[in-house]
Amino acid sequence: MKARSLLFYVLLCVHLGVSQHYLRLRPSPSDHLPVPDLKEDPDPEYDPREQDLAERILRKKLGSNFDPNFMSISPPMLVNLSASDNQVKLQGPMPNEIKKLDLTETPYGKRVKVGKKARRKFLQWLWTYTHCPVVYTWKDLGVRFWPRYIKEGNCFSERSCSFPEGMSCKPVKSINKIFLRWYCQGFLRQKYCTWIQVQYPIISECKCSC
Repeated sequence: MKARSLLFYVLLCVHLGVSQHYLRLRPSPSDHLPVPDLKEDPDPEYDPREQDLAERILRKKLGSNFDPNFMSISPPMLVNLSASDNQVKLQGPMPNEIKKLDLTETPYGKRVKVGKKARRKFLQWLWTYTHCPVVYTWKDLGVRFWPRYIKEGNCFSERSCSFPEGMSCKPVKSINKIFLRWYCQGFLRQKYCTWIQVQYPIISECKCSC
């Protein structure tokens, strides 16, 4: 299976843009995520048949790569978290670059007195304002993927994440999930189709940057 996946990747690189079924899925650098919608050949001849979609067989092909947290066989319940919900749920310790800010120093060299409570509240506000959550939504990849539903990450983008404004939330880390892809070679009755494993990158962390 690994050898077949490698063969698929090589064919994809060589024939990108001219393959008969318009397949353009490939692992991308994190600054090019999320993966854009794929351009598929609309001909249903290249769709898997009912017998090709047997869940028991496909689960066996995917094995331990099946992750119910990020993939679904049937249409999932649309309970996507809003950006505002994610924005208030700060996880982990406060970033060092915020924690170590010296609020007593002014641009003119003069020092001001800042109480502990005021400092704590300001740093908490600054952390909340510059925090870049990953907003997850379910996406239908179509019948040529199995499972066909993926929980995809996007960086919060409703406003600037900096003060003053100018910076925005951008992807800094991604994780790869393994899916099955229906892949065909040849034309019409001479074609050969099978399920192969492909990697699908998902944004896992965003950061405020230029």
